[in-house]
Amino acid sequence: MRKILMAACVVYLSLALVLPAMSADKKMVVGSKAFTEQRLLGQIMIQLLEKNGFKVDDKTGLGGTVVVREALVNKQIDIAMEYTGTGLITILKAPQPITDPVKCYEEVKKLDEKNGMVWLPLIPFNNTYCLMMRRADAEKLNIKSISDLSKYANANPGKIAFGLNAEFYSRPDGYKPLQTAYDFKFPEDKIIKMDPGLLYKALKEGQVEVSMGFSTDGRIKEFDLLVLQDDKVYFPVYNPCVVVRKETLDAHPELAKIFAPLSQKLDTKTITELNFQVDGEKKAAKDVAREWLTKQGLL
Repeated sequence: MRKILMAACVVYLSLALVLPAMSADKKMVVGSKAFTEQRLLGQIMIQLLEKNGFKVDDKTGLGGTVVVREALVNKQIDIAMEYTGTGLITILKAPQPITDPVKCYEEVKKLDEKNGMVWLPLIPFNNTYCLMMRRADAEKLNIKSISDLSKYANANPGKIAFGLNAEFYSRPDGYKPLQTAYDFKFPEDKIIKMDPGLLYKALKEGQVEVSMGFSTDGRIKEFDLLVLQDDKVYFPVYNPCVVVRKETLDAHPELAKIFAPLSQKLDTKTITELNFQVDGEKKAAKDVAREWLTKQGLL
């Protein structure tokens, strides 16, 4: 009996030493950009990781694309959501955008492998850039598409103030090539740069007549804005993917399984509604993420 008890004690002490080490090893730092949808996606990732036994450090809301990418490369964060079009053009510097979702994803995945990054399967919603107007103004001026806007702007120089953020102004798939594609140019004093979080309110309140936006933003519905048709299919596809360093995925291969359900459940209608709950109904991103994950049976 004494031998049995001693053996049991040895096993217990061994587990006591091993289990904390295993638990300590399951740590993950989650990062995101600063706008609503990214914060939501970050909270969804955090809660799924915690459900699966990870201790998570919340670094959501870091800033723009470059800031989050550098944090991932420099191992300040372990995992983040990025969009395929942004990855292709802004991060990987591809010369041309790709408008086919699958082809864009496959190209980004292949190119970024050389940088030690893994793009997990794409999530089907497309948060592409868009141009917006107040619905009443667009209907009054009979502007339904970006081509219509171009005709009006060229015929009425100086009458439209255009709201955008600094990243869109300088992106290779942003404002300047858009001018070329649609053959228009707003005077520099009519290009109003501001934080992306302020653009929708500025448009709603008449500080600008046209604004860039994101097609899945809940404030489009809240403020009754009209998204102008991209009739020349200028904007690339922007499907989100979980991006993780290969070494991190090798250490935790279960990550692919943890996030797999998002590819079936998170479509454009769903993310737009979740964004609206945060921006329109003023709910916390953490609470919106938890409620949705619970309803989907993922928590």
